[in-house]
Amino acid sequence: MKKPEIDISIDKDGQVRIKVHGVSGEECLKLTDAIREIVGIEVSRQLTTEYYGTPGGVRIDAQVQQRN
Repeated sequence: MKKPEIDISIDKDGQVRIKVHGVSGEECLKLTDAIREIVGIEVSRQLTTEYYGTPGGVRIDAQVQQRN
């Protein structure tokens, strides 16, 4: 089984983007929710077409703002 891959980027304004690869559906949401709890408040969430696909082909693009 392939392990999930998580890409996290932080821009100069503190906006954090999280992209998850390698899991689908609820598992992907659990991963991004756990990271959101650490990083800050979620500003937006975009479920990509891979989210609805089979395991191993999902990507979620979530944007959070750091807590002050």
